[in-house]
Amino acid sequence: MQNLDYRVVGQAMAWLKEGRTVWLCTVLSTFGSSPREPGSLMVANANGEHLGSLSGGCVEEDFLERLVAGEYQQPAVVVRYGGPEDGGNKPGAARVQLPCGGILEVLVERMAASEENLAHLEQIKTALGGEHDRIRQVRLADGHRSLSEADPSGPQVQWYPGEEVVQIRVGPVAKLILAGYSSVAEACAGFALTLGYQVVLCDPRSEVTDGMNLPDAVEFIPQLPSLYIASPRACTPSTAVVAVTHDPRIDDLAMMAAVKTSAGYIGVMGSRRTSQARAERLARTGGLAPDEISRIHMPIGLDIGSKTPAEIALAIMADVLRVRRGRDLSEV
Repeated sequence: MQNLDYRVVGQAMAWLKEGRTVWLCTVLSTFGSSPREPGSLMVANANGEHLGSLSGGCVEEDFLERLVAGEYQQPAVVVRYGGPEDGGNKPGAARVQLPCGGILEVLVERMAASEENLAHLEQIKTALGGEHDRIRQVRLADGHRSLSEADPSGPQVQWYPGEEVVQIRVGPVAKLILAGYSSVAEACAGFALTLGYQVVLCDPRSEVTDGMNLPDAVEFIPQLPSLYIASPRACTPSTAVVAVTHDPRIDDLAMMAAVKTSAGYIGVMGSRRTSQARAERLARTGGLAPDEISRIHMPIGLDIGSKTPAEIALAIMADVLRVRRGRDLSEV
């Protein structure tokens, strides 16, 4: 899936190959009502042409106006939008105040046309289209850049004002595989799309899926979920596998397939009693080892007292996001 960030990097490479300087912008942190998540990318050139988004409006306008006027000649600088209006004399200070007191911090990197910069962008592009996350390190003093191996989960950005090095996680687009259709699965799909996930729903039961109403962006595959989950490149550490049908013929087989993959989150719906019975069944008839069963979140989701399908889906996607961001339950 070529998501927006992938296309942003591709455009940056195309401009570099034409001998043009580019400015790669990365959202580092957001507070309040800022609309873009950390790690989001935008690229621009000296003429103000751009691809990608930082806020979907006023921030881009301010940045591009100043870029065309000749600002941002440093190799790397952090620009802060919003917050107290006292930063006008600081390097990288911006004029725009975001609504509701929101704050947006953006890393702006000036990349001249060079083989070194082109190679670095190629590495980023490979990571975005690959199977594993990487950590990109940018030194603010001179713009020096590198990529290294990353843990399977963790924060998208690691940087605090005053620090010299910015660390940004780059990797495959987050993906949600819904193993079987249900009202909860439908609600999960809606939340996941809003969070920027690629969503795939698999279910071979025509009697269940006839008449279902999924968003257009959801990829529906009329296949047994376990077969899709086990297929090459279906799952990466950025993939969540969620089974919420209450049908053990669907749910159990999906869990048996998922634990054999690198999926970063695996979960199945059911009460504590049902989950205990499922764990015993997966060990007895599925042949799963204790460490494989321990990978499965069951009961699935955060315990927030959910009752309705939408509430259950909210609890599930909140837990998926918690794991993806590397947060312990004690921190929630």
